[in-house]
Amino acid sequence: MEWLKIAVDYGIIGLLVLMSIVALSVALERHLVYRRIRPADFPDRAALEKELTCKLHLIATIGSNAPYIGLLGTVLGIMLTFYTIGLEGFMDTGKIMVGLALALKATAVGLLVAIPSVTLYNFLLRRVKVLLLDWDVRRSQKSGGTKGSAPQ
Repeated sequence: MEWLKIAVDYGIIGLLVLMSIVALSVALERHLVYRRIRPADFPDRAALEKELTCKLHLIATIGSNAPYIGLLGTVLGIMLTFYTIGLEGFMDTGKIMVGLALALKATAVGLLVAIPSVTLYNFLLRRVKVLLLDWDVRRSQKSGGTKGSAPQ
């Protein structure tokens, strides 16, 4: 079952690190796009919204799935610990603690990926809403009225 320890240590945690890099890269790219985008350059709201929300789903997917991948590592680490206990019978508590620490490490890394990803997603989504509202305000000012006002 040594392969299981390697799978958790390098497979699960490696995947979580890769997911973290992807989430941070997409968030940085989106932030840079939002800084230079001009809502007035878009002829309609749908085109602007399409441009603004591009790739945001990646950050949301990473943020929502990272805890589950960490949990998978936790389950595998605990399985490894129980397997080792069952195989060796009575064993040193040090070996048990190593297996449990491996399991908890996967959970911690999963949370360390998920929390910033969800935070970045919410930050960027708020920026999208502000830019869309800016487009709406400019259009309503161009048309000479406010949206939703009743004729007098």
